Amino acid sequence: MPDVEETVLPGVGVRYDFVTEGGKRIGVISHFSGRRQLLLYDQEDPDACRETVDLQPDDVRTFADVLGASHVTEHLATVQQSIKGLTIDWLAIEEVSPFAGRTLGDTELRSRTGVSIVAIMRDNETFPSPAPDFALAAGDTAVVVGTPEGIRDASAVLRGG
Repeated sequence: MPDVEETVLPGVGVRYDFVTEGGKRIGVISHFSGRRQLLLYDQEDPDACRETVDLQPDDVRTFADVLGASHVTEHLATVQQSIKGLTIDWLAIEEVSPFAGRTLGDTELRSRTGVSIVAIMRDNETFPSPAPDFALAAGDTAVVVGTPEGIRDASAVLRGG
C-alpha cells in the first residue's frame, strides 16, 4: 500500500497525495466546505497538476462505492464539522475579495447568508468575536458558523461572486 502524503492547506482544507504502483501521482483536496477535487499530476513534473476534477457529493459517494470504500469515514467527518445543522468552516479572504481592506460589517454576511464570522485568523494571531468595524485584510481566514448552504453562499460573497 502506498504512503499517503497529507498536507494541511490553511484556510482551504487538506490535500492527500500518493503515487500509484504504476508511478502516477494523484491526489484529492478535501475542502473545509465539504467540496472535493481530484488532482491528476503531470508525469514529467510531479509537482505540476495536469488536471483538476471537481467532484460533487454524489460523485464522491459513487467513486467511493466503485472503489469499495466505506461511508463511515465520510459520516465521521460530517459529524465532526456539523452540530444539529450547523457547520464550522474556514474561509480565506483573498486579495481579489471585494472586502479585503473593508470592515466586517461591510460584508453584511449574516443578513445575506445567515452565516456568522466567529473569529478572524491573521498570521499567527486569532481575533475572536470580531466587531462589525473590524478591518479585513487579504490573507485573513474567517472562521464561520452556519448551515452548509449558507457557508457556500458566504464563500461566494467573500470571493465577490
